[in-house]
Amino acid sequence: MTFLKSMDISASGLSAQRLRMDLISQNIANADTTRTENGQPYRRKTALFEQRGSSSSFSSYLSESSKTKIGTSNINGVRVKRIIEDSSPFKRIHDPGHPDADEAGYVLMPNVDTMTEMVNMISATRSYEANVMAMNSTKAMAMKALEIGK
Repeated sequence: MTFLKSMDISASGLSAQRLRMDLISQNIANADTTRTENGQPYRRKTALFEQRGSSSSFSSYLSESSKTKIGTSNINGVRVKRIIEDSSPFKRIHDPGHPDADEAGYVLMPNVDTMTEMVNMISATRSYEANVMAMNSTKAMAMKALEIGK
């Protein structure tokens, strides 16, 4: 039942992109948060993805000797390896009236760029849609295969 494996791979992509979208939403929501529990401004978070399953390279699939690997591949989709914080510096804005301003009147703002987050959101949405389309195509192929027996 190889088509079930295809659906599992697409499902892992859906889960990964949903988590990516959650992180993007969190970043946008905290774009103006100047103080967190640790007393620092909010740090942008991103998800680090990795392949689940086999560690074979793409070139190994193209080689003549590994043609049989395609049918028995051990690739199982994608998973989130970890969530990392962006280490880029905080933005400094001059706002002497802000409660978190230093002696010189500067406030450290989160390292979140809303435009970058919006581009990432569009990318995550498109990736999610691509996984849905792959799952629907797999489902359609399975239904056509079942119709052969009629």
